[in-house]
This record gives sequence, C-alpha cells and structure tokens, in this order.
Amino acid sequence: MGRIDRYVLSQLMAVFGLASLVLVLVYWINRAVVLFDQLIADGQSAWVFLEFTALALPSIIRIVLPLAAFAATLYALSRMSGDSELTVIQATGTSPWRLARPVLAFGLIVAVLISILAHVLVPLSLVRLNARQAEIAQTATARLLREGEFISPAKGLTLYIQEVTPSNELRGLLLSDTRDADESMTYTAASAYLVRGEGGPQLVMVDGMIQRLDRETGRLLATSFADLAYDLSPFLPTAGDGGRSSREVPTWELLMPTPALAEETGKAEGILFAEGQERVAEALFAPAAALIALGRCCSASSAASASGGRRSRRWCW
Repeated sequence: MGRIDRYVLSQLMAVFGLASLVLVLVYWINRAVVLFDQLIADGQSAWVFLEFTALALPSIIRIVLPLAAFAATLYALSRMSGDSELTVIQATGTSPWRLARPVLAFGLIVAVLISILAHVLVPLSLVRLNARQAEIAQTATARLLREGEFISPAKGLTLYIQEVTPSNELRGLLLSDTRDADESMTYTAASAYLVRGEGGPQLVMVDGMIQRLDRETGRLLATSFADLAYDLSPFLPTAGDGGRSSREVPTWELLMPTPALAEETGKAEGILFAEGQERVAEALFAPAAALIALGRCCSASSAASASGGRRSRRWCW
C-alpha cells in the first residue's frame, strides 16, 4: 500500500475503534440491565453477573462491527473532505477507484474480525453461557432444600421444610401462595419430593391438604389429597435439555449437517446449512458497509461543491 493508502487506513481504524467502543457500551448496558435484574434478584453474586455479561460480549460485538465500519468510514471521509484532505489527494491524480482501495482494505480487516467472532468466539461463549445457566439452575433448586427455614423463591410464595432426609425426602412441608389478591392457598404435606419434569422442577407432595381462603367472603375451603404436583419452574432459572442449539454448533458442522445434528438441534438439515451460510455472509457486511459509506460521502462532497466545476464532480460515483 502507498503512503496515501496507509494514511487513509489509519484514519479509518482510529475512528472505527472509537465507534466500536461506543456502540458496544450502548448494547452492553442494555444487556447488563436485564441480567442484573435476573441474577441479582435471584441471589447471585456480582461475579456471576460480570461473567454473564462478559460471555454476552462476543455476540454483541459481532452485531456492532458492521455498523461501526459504516459510521467510521462516513465520519473519517467526511472529516477529510471538510479539512480539504480529499482535495489534496485528488490533486495528486488519485481517482475515486484508487481511494476505494484503503476503504476496501479496511472493510476486509473488519470482515476478518467478524469471521473470528462468528465462527469461533460466539459459539464457544454460548456453550459456556448455557453451561453456567445450567449450573445456576441447579444451585437455585438446591437452595429450596434447606430445612428449618422460611424461603421465598418469589414474591407472595413462602416455603418451609421441617426436615430433609439423606434420600432428599422433604418432611413436614408448608407452602403458602398469596400472589392472588382474591384468595390465598396454603399447602401442607407430610412428605414431598423435588423432581425434574419436562417443563421444569416439580414439587410432588404426598398425604397433604390444600386450604383455600376466599378473602372477599372469608370462607375457608380445605381439601385433602393423596399426592399433588406443584410446578416450581416459573420461580427458578431453567436449565437446558443437554442438547446444543444451532447457535452453539461450529460453522463447519452447520455447513455439513447430519441427521444426528438435525435431531439434536431440532432443525432441518437445510435450515442448519442456511445458518452456516449466513455466518459466512456476515463477514461481507463490513466491506459492503464501508464501500456504501464511501459512495455516500463522495456523492455528498460532489453535491456540496457542484459549483466548483467539472473537476470536483469526478468524485461522484
């Protein structure tokens, strides 16, 4: 590359770094607010919050980089035009196609970064993120198995266990549900078991009673039961089913899908192949965005200096 090419490329990279940082911070803050409500409210530590937000960064950066490439190209060339640097470059005999060379090189550099993110870092981060979510789901379920304490997994829900046996049998259980403003439900059981159902954790109570209090009339209705299942999944983080999603699968597996992979992800082989092609095509967004910004900048520069004569209009593509 010539000296002019290196100079233009350095200007683009400097603005690109700043634009990427600003856009990543905006997306990261929006993501962090949601994670903070979910994790801190669930009793997780600040370290878990930082780990989750860090694992979400590769996906955020992959989305931001094409936007940052477009904004950096548009801003850098507009500033160079305003400082008459493009006029000096034009005076050296440089054509618009010659100016496109450093812009295209800049776009290819960003494309390489997007490829590394899409093919390597994002799938690895998602695998780790889902594994940590499964660990937290198990930890949250284990927090319910504390004997002699009143536990509130959600607002309006209170659980008390008198004893937890080595076989994970819950004896002397009391569950109070006051979330409904019209009536409250109280469950008591001689024993109970926490089991994993298809939809999430289920609390199976044995030999117990339901007491339903109608707050409007003040009537209390008691019903005995031999066994009853209570769904706890709305109050606990859910773990995955053990299979990978298509976003966790490496690109080379998506481009060569097998029936086993289709069964694991729950998607047809054609859809998996299309997702693999989409990852490859994502890298082309950056050079395309940079060249579009170059054309937009040159067109605006020519329109602003249309009275300058035929020579200035050569920059309009």
